[in-house]
Amino acid sequence: MIKNPKVLKSVFWLLVGIFILLVSYFAFSFQFSGIERLLFPLVAVLGLIFLLLGIALIFLTIKQKIKGKLKIFLMLMGASAISPLVFSILHNFFYALGIIGENIFIIKYTMEILHVASFLIALIVSPIGFLVGATGSIVLFMRKGGRRPA
Repeated sequence: MIKNPKVLKSVFWLLVGIFILLVSYFAFSFQFSGIERLLFPLVAVLGLIFLLLGIALIFLTIKQKIKGKLKIFLMLMGASAISPLVFSILHNFFYALGIIGENIFIIKYTMEILHVASFLIALIVSPIGFLVGATGSIVLFMRKGGRRPA
């Protein structure tokens, strides 16, 4: 049983809301000339808050000793909020190592594979994992409470 469901659910819904804002920015900003530069500081702050809320969600899930499928979905959601930053950094790191080792065949192509994989995880796998975690959590919240989640 969740000891303090209001804090956990608040973090959960804040994550969902910020996710929607971030996806909207990346999906629609290219249609409006110049708006992406104007809104970038806001998006950077939202991205940082998203990362911190992902860490908080994992911490709260562990601290409150949540069990079963709900724990899996909340942990997946929290990890998926953290992973874009981690894998973006890894993408750049592997790319730089590939440039440094471009004269050594095995290093060049290994780093190429790793930097592309990191990029795909950050941009495709992480949002899908977030959606799976959020959807599963919402279903389980509704099933436990017998009503719409608060």
